[in-house]
Amino acid sequence: MASILPIPSSSSVISVSPSSIVANSSSLSPRSIVSSSAFLTSVNHHRHLTSVSLRGSFEYHRRRGKKTFCTGAGDVVEMDPLPVLSSIDVAPLKLKLLNAVAGLNKGFAANKEDLKIVESIAEKLESVGEPVDLTCNIDMIQGRWKLIYSSAFSSGTLGGSRPGPPTGRLLPITLGKVFQRIDVLSKDFDNIVEVEFGTPWPLPKVEATATLAHKFELIGSSKIKIAFVKTTVNPTGNLAQIPPIELPRLPDGLKPPSSESGEGEFDVTYLDVDTRITRGDRGELRIFVIS
Repeated sequence: MASILPIPSSSSVISVSPSSIVANSSSLSPRSIVSSSAFLTSVNHHRHLTSVSLRGSFEYHRRRGKKTFCTGAGDVVEMDPLPVLSSIDVAPLKLKLLNAVAGLNKGFAANKEDLKIVESIAEKLESVGEPVDLTCNIDMIQGRWKLIYSSAFSSGTLGGSRPGPPTGRLLPITLGKVFQRIDVLSKDFDNIVEVEFGTPWPLPKVEATATLAHKFELIGSSKIKIAFVKTTVNPTGNLAQIPPIELPRLPDGLKPPSSESGEGEFDVTYLDVDTRITRGDRGELRIFVIS
């Protein structure tokens, strides 16, 4: 029985042209395509025709611009995109999600009904998206991501679902843009927060950018653990001339949720080239777009 794609004996990358698979798929049954559970077994015509059914330790993954397959031993097979016969179009769901969070001020303005609507759309997007496996596609999270929504901010505090300084009249703190900057080579994971502090008239407002530096590690195919390193506060605006201030201890209101030591965990539940959805270890739903 003929096989078409043997697993390499050592960690390597193999480029495969899909043309031969497409040309011959109509005349080959799934059993005649493979010779063992370690090989590709069939072409799935019902999803994208970029999705290939796998046995053994193979799993399907999407990389930016490539279709990849990897084994538990770290071997990776890359394929150029196959012709699309039919697909589940996630674009309308993504647009619907963006529209749902627009105007919610990253979640601070969300009421109970808003939370339910965003949660429902996010769950649908997660269900139709490709399975997230960062063990092969860690490069997918590389870059600077902008936070556009966090369900935890509906609590009205900067700490989200954990204790934190309140926003509003009691303490006039305005949270500006929030970013995550991820470097997969150095394992740096920085949360970057723009903050504005209200001051009594006629004093000018105080603006600053706080960078909460972490290191990260994968503790599962889609689960990430972060550990706090330090906080750096850069005054901006009228106080931009003041040098950055480093804080060796994480402020109580900004600590990750899972421990007092500044460690936290979250799952990446949806991921593509420009959108990322995560679920925190206290159930927080967070939505990011590439910046």
